[in-house]
Amino acid sequence: MRWNRFTVKTKTEAEDMVICTLAEIGIEGVEIQDKQPLTEQDKAQMFVDIMPEGPEDDGIAYLNFYLEEDADKEEILKNVRDALEELRGFMDIGEGTIEESQTEDKDWINNWKEYFHQFYVDDILIVPSWEEVKEEDRDKMILHIDPGTAFGTGMHETTQLVIRQLKKYVTEDTELLDVGTGSGILGIVALKLGAKHVVGTDLDPCAIPAVSENKEANQIPDEDFEMMIGNIIDDKTVQEKVGYERYDIVAANILADVLLGLTPVVVNHMKKGAYYITSGILDVKEEVVVNAVKEAGLTLVEVTRQGEWVSVTARKD
Repeated sequence: MRWNRFTVKTKTEAEDMVICTLAEIGIEGVEIQDKQPLTEQDKAQMFVDIMPEGPEDDGIAYLNFYLEEDADKEEILKNVRDALEELRGFMDIGEGTIEESQTEDKDWINNWKEYFHQFYVDDILIVPSWEEVKEEDRDKMILHIDPGTAFGTGMHETTQLVIRQLKKYVTEDTELLDVGTGSGILGIVALKLGAKHVVGTDLDPCAIPAVSENKEANQIPDEDFEMMIGNIIDDKTVQEKVGYERYDIVAANILADVLLGLTPVVVNHMKKGAYYITSGILDVKEEVVVNAVKEAGLTLVEVTRQGEWVSVTARKD
């Protein structure tokens, strides 16, 4: 199958926001081309100590996304252009132009696997199904996670920020609600840390098989991790099924704009003394999320950071 490739020309400093904006309108799996030098963490994940000298960073990024030949590209491109113009209203995204080209016939669904290798989040080892656990790592806490084609691996800073907060606050009595579950990595981490039970919600039906496969890979009993599809923000049925004043921790690794609508709703599902752990927040939106948390009646506990990403943790007193 041949694919149509569309390339958005933007600035390196706007990469993450443009990618998040594309995700909001349903475009996943964006390929980044820029001249930013690799970080030490990048080199470690690629098992490279010394990289050859590359071209000097010119501040320009090219973001590629792919559509099948029979996709309604005119409608999709209209949505992309509208979203980019809206984003341009509050940050400099550079040219924001879109160019079209065709790709050769490749297995885009599976080619990404050659770049995803096992890696650590502090003392937790995350391993994909196609790699073996090394003998020297068998005594570590190990998560077997396959993201599939739609969800993250745990390598992104936002997920790592939440994992570190879960390590602080999960106990053997913890009932956890994970909003925007995706591959299920946060719920599985919580259960590995000793949590009693997890409920996950997601808008994407693909989360059901993704979580199911990852539960099986980690020997998690079905009854310990329940999944449901729907929008907890405005779907009363989902809210009632999730349950009110039930959870010791609510985790939400979602975009900041979604957190603004979620926060005043999710308070109703938290027990007194429960923790609300959020991430997916670019540093430029930290203040907005902190204010939303306070306006919902929660007490700010701490703000943690990794790169340009922020996690806000609050408590229901």
